[in-house]
Amino acid sequence: MDLPHPLLRGRLIQRYKRFLADIELENGDVITAHCANPGAMTGLKDAGLLVWVSTSDNPKRKLKHSWELCQVGDAMVGINTSHPNAIVEEAIRAGEIPELAGYETLKREVKYGQNSRIDILLSDPDKGLCYVEIKNVHLKRDDAIPGLAEFPDAVTKRGAKHLDEMTDMVAQGHRAVMFYLIQRTDCDHFTLAHDIDPHYAARFCAATASGVEAIAYDCAINTSSVTVRQKRPIILAP
Repeated sequence: MDLPHPLLRGRLIQRYKRFLADIELENGDVITAHCANPGAMTGLKDAGLLVWVSTSDNPKRKLKHSWELCQVGDAMVGINTSHPNAIVEEAIRAGEIPELAGYETLKREVKYGQNSRIDILLSDPDKGLCYVEIKNVHLKRDDAIPGLAEFPDAVTKRGAKHLDEMTDMVAQGHRAVMFYLIQRTDCDHFTLAHDIDPHYAARFCAATASGVEAIAYDCAINTSSVTVRQKRPIILAP
């Protein structure tokens, strides 16, 4: 997925009230950017962090800038959680995700479950329906195993609800896939953050035991685009 062009580079001053970030641009201007990420953003909100923001020309927007990327060490990280659905859709349509290939139609944001919307619904006369729920992954803890991406970075009751609804879809005879998109360039495997949200981890185990599938892919990230790169192994605690 191409990012808005050009991105402006700067240094993070602070991220606050969940959706706001003060940033000093390279030209010295200080701006407040929208942070489309409700999570804890552990390790991604330190003052001085190198960041990139996009600019919108929509006059109706309260904030004209959006925080898109940051750099941690040598790694690029995508923090905008409004992008993963489009990134995965693009990869599916391009045939870059074999597990989700061969479906005739793809629809976004289709109602299902209890007042929920599935991120992507694939359908095919022969294959039937495939419900795809996409989760953005950007947590990597320094004290964890090197290269290990984790989800979630905060308690997610909504995420646990999605797992239960996906389980219901399998019970109705459909296919259901949890897709964990690792928006980091320094991770090569994925796990669940049991200590952060043990309830989510328990619901994940119950869902996969009932037939819900789980796959993880990482991304190639630069200041021009974020694209699906390759499948990564999922490692679960014993």
